[in-house]
Amino acid sequence: MRLRKSAYLRLLAVAYVALLSIAPRTPASVSPGDDPLGAAVEAARKTHDEKQLQSLKTQLEQKIAQNSNDAGIYLSLAQVQEYFLDVYEMRKDKKAAVEALDKGIDAVRRSIQLNDKSADAHSLLADLYGRKISLGSAMFAGPKFGPKVKEENAKALALDDKNPRVWASLGLMTPKMFGGDVPKAIESLQKSLAIDSSQDETWVWLAKAFQKQGDTGKARDAIQHALSLNPDSRFAQAEAASLEK
Repeated sequence: MRLRKSAYLRLLAVAYVALLSIAPRTPASVSPGDDPLGAAVEAARKTHDEKQLQSLKTQLEQKIAQNSNDAGIYLSLAQVQEYFLDVYEMRKDKKAAVEALDKGIDAVRRSIQLNDKSADAHSLLADLYGRKISLGSAMFAGPKFGPKVKEENAKALALDDKNPRVWASLGLMTPKMFGGDVPKAIESLQKSLAIDSSQDETWVWLAKAFQKQGDTGKARDAIQHALSLNPDSRFAQAEAASLEK
């Protein structure tokens, strides 16, 4: 009886090992090729090429027409609208910038309605609310959107405190960042880069913070990091030029 039981257990063990050998494995990571849309959004962010952005916007709107319940598509559309906002601000076209900003807010709000557990979406909404303050009258927009920035950043941090975008957003929206509380902003930006050092825009913001603090050497180092990651970045190029004045 014992021999039969022992043989049965050995047979189970062999079968278990065999099942493990043929079971599909979950890949450790997803390559950019597995997400062509995400790769296209990232390429558009790097160049801020208006024709590229327009083409991507059209593709995303077509996807939404086919499936209006995909939170990720709305989030991508909101990101594209944010890049349009950057383009219009550099062009000093405030009317177009405000329009792109409002469309971005609408898109990311829809994304959150469909999936309120996305730290990236809440963080992006915080950034866009912050830009409502910078584009509007600080006296009126600050009291209205300041609490919303804080609320969305808190939600994002609660959802994923290891998300580099969340810490970068906290660094950008630190109260008085452009007036006095620069060390706190630097701390948040450095936390973001400790998680993911490949964020060229976060390096630029860190350079700006160091420049505000009066540490030109560290500012130059940060901007060189940004340019090494994305030599075509107009944002990094502009900051590099300002450091040489």
